[in-house]
Amino acid sequence: MSNAVKRALQSPFVGIAILGTLTAALFFNSPLQLNLGSTFSSFNFNSLLQRPQRLFTVEELALYNGTDETLPILLGILGSVFDVTKGRSHYGVGGGYNHFAGRSFTDSFALCVLCKHRDASRAFVSGNFTGDGLTDSVRGLSTTEVKSIVEWRDFYFRTYTFVGKLVGPYYDEHGNPTKSLKGVEAKAARGKQLAEKQKKEEAKQTSCNSRWSQDEGGEVWCDDGFPRLVQRPMEIALTGKMSRRCACFKEEELGQPGLEVYKDCDHLAKSCRV
Repeated sequence: MSNAVKRALQSPFVGIAILGTLTAALFFNSPLQLNLGSTFSSFNFNSLLQRPQRLFTVEELALYNGTDETLPILLGILGSVFDVTKGRSHYGVGGGYNHFAGRSFTDSFALCVLCKHRDASRAFVSGNFTGDGLTDSVRGLSTTEVKSIVEWRDFYFRTYTFVGKLVGPYYDEHGNPTKSLKGVEAKAARGKQLAEKQKKEEAKQTSCNSRWSQDEGGEVWCDDGFPRLVQRPMEIALTGKMSRRCACFKEEELGQPGLEVYKDCDHLAKSCRV
């Protein structure tokens, strides 16, 4: 070996370059890369789901409910299983979300938060943490509620580590998505479209200002125009229920059909007690 080569190898700059290369190699082949990448909005959930992952049965998932501190804490939603051990203070025994651990929840996801040792997705929307609520069934849920569950699942993809799939309604014994999962995702996508359309339509008519206090009750008012109650036509498709909102109309618009004056409020009043 020539003296020039020996001097080059002994240079501290060469050592730094080698260390940097090894660090990069370790990083890009480690699980840490997944966690960092999942924080970006462009993260591809579908590509992650297509990778080989462990398949869990309901009985296997139930073992990871936080009671054994030597095991990770797992939670399932719409058949996707996540390691939520880093949130042990919440999901562990005595934690506020311990009833979610070791489960796969769907219903509870729409109105509350997390579930373990079963797929209890329903609890995320219903807030029902009893036996009936801790289920993966989304039957009877509205478009908005199903959309909320899918959004909760996406939150877990971004926040926690995806570790596998639960064999059941949403994934078959080979880990392939079922018609039920595809139906849920299609309904959620439809809900997102309707919500965006409703937002655009309602932006065309200024909403009322509002305030409420325990002593004085509620009040709505318009800076420009007069407050009227109007139907939200897409709400039936979104929630299965009719609902109304307060919008401001100019005097020449008050003859439109479907506008309702607040009870005990003057026809041309700019504010109304509610």
